[in-house]
Amino acid sequence: MLFSSLFFITTFLPIVLLLYYMAGKKVRNALLCAASLLFYAWGEPKYVVLMIISIVSNYFFARWIKSNKKKPAKRILILAIIFNIGLLGFFKYFNFGVSIFESVAGFSLDLPIIKLPIGISFYTFQILSYVIDVYRKRVRVQKNIINLATYIALFPQLIAGPIVQYADIEKQLKNRTANADLLIAGIKRFILGLAKKVIIANNVAYIADTIYAQPIAEVSTAGLWLAALAYMLQIYFDFSGYSDMAIGLGKMFGFNFLENFNYPYIATSVKDFWRRWHISLSTWFRDYVYIPLGGNRVSKLKWVRNIMIVWLLTGLWHGANWNFIIWGLYYGVLLLLEGTILAKPLSKCPKIIRYVLTMLVVIVGWVIFRVENLNQLGDTLAKMFGCGGTFALSQIFHTDFVLITSLPFVLLGIIFATPYIRKAFARLEQKCVFLIPVKYLVYLGLFALVLVFLINNSYNPFIYFRF
Repeated sequence: MLFSSLFFITTFLPIVLLLYYMAGKKVRNALLCAASLLFYAWGEPKYVVLMIISIVSNYFFARWIKSNKKKPAKRILILAIIFNIGLLGFFKYFNFGVSIFESVAGFSLDLPIIKLPIGISFYTFQILSYVIDVYRKRVRVQKNIINLATYIALFPQLIAGPIVQYADIEKQLKNRTANADLLIAGIKRFILGLAKKVIIANNVAYIADTIYAQPIAEVSTAGLWLAALAYMLQIYFDFSGYSDMAIGLGKMFGFNFLENFNYPYIATSVKDFWRRWHISLSTWFRDYVYIPLGGNRVSKLKWVRNIMIVWLLTGLWHGANWNFIIWGLYYGVLLLLEGTILAKPLSKCPKIIRYVLTMLVVIVGWVIFRVENLNQLGDTLAKMFGCGGTFALSQIFHTDFVLITSLPFVLLGIIFATPYIRKAFARLEQKCVFLIPVKYLVYLGLFALVLVFLINNSYNPFIYFRF
């Protein structure tokens, strides 16, 4: 079930909210848990069983860790990690592993294709944060299985994050306030995220998908740069929009999730970009992989190892394909260069130069992320940088009116990918009290516009379902 679907907006969410606010505090977690399992089963009925198995297994793993001394507890933790990574690995990487074996062996195993359960990467990382933090004594073991199930299955962040660490909402699971102020704040945040997704992401997605669907030989250099820019905007407004909706939904039910994006397209370095993009994933890898490996408090060689391990795993987390591995290693190498050889030269560059270089790195990174076929990827990058391409755009647009009408949304995306409109409006609001009611009219207008787009346009892709 998509947050940006009419059924979710007009039926599922209002019913769950009504029942939630009518229910007593003692049964609210049970209600949310049941609604979340129903939400997941709506699109993945058979895989809800897998999620329940994960919940029950890790409930007992954590209690088993708590009841044992240090050495036995460590063995149980290792067993829990193997179990969870094993499930994720089987469903996410089995097909990839088989394809590698078949290409090396030179014959087909003719095995069935394993379908990837939606959101398994997100909820597996949440489960691991809980079990590991119980072992570290950072959090208390959760004795109420309904509370634990609510944390793992909570539908606002279930299928595409943000990755909420158990420690961040441990107290909220037991005691939280759901009131009119939080409900209104949540609705406003949800509408903003919905507008990002439906108005901007869906329209620029049409440009990227249409151009990338054409044979590379038929697309000009300018066309490929336009597709890359459109995809760069699509993935930001798609994913940050979903995160906004998740944070808004959390507020409606009394939860405060941490921010997941902080205007990454104003970053002036690769490191700065990753401090702003998918913050919950970067934080998870820092807390549970990078720091346990020694972080940067080790020898230079081990630090290089640590960076490359983290970014190899980051690439693999996003998908079982060679382009994701290349994408992860690409950022690992760039971060190493930026922290060593290029540190001094970059520090002397004007800010605008550092910004342009960072955005160039990011847009090339998104091309690597988007184009899964390695031969096509090589041809795409070569043509983007002038090998055998022209700069004409006419052959793309003369047959596709929808593509032309989608172009203004690229400009809209560029503008709203920066914080300047929000800051300007905040200053005006401080000076002009009458703008406060106007703000609510803007939200109502945005919501109405979103409904118009949803009713009139069936093109509603969502990138991060695949992860």
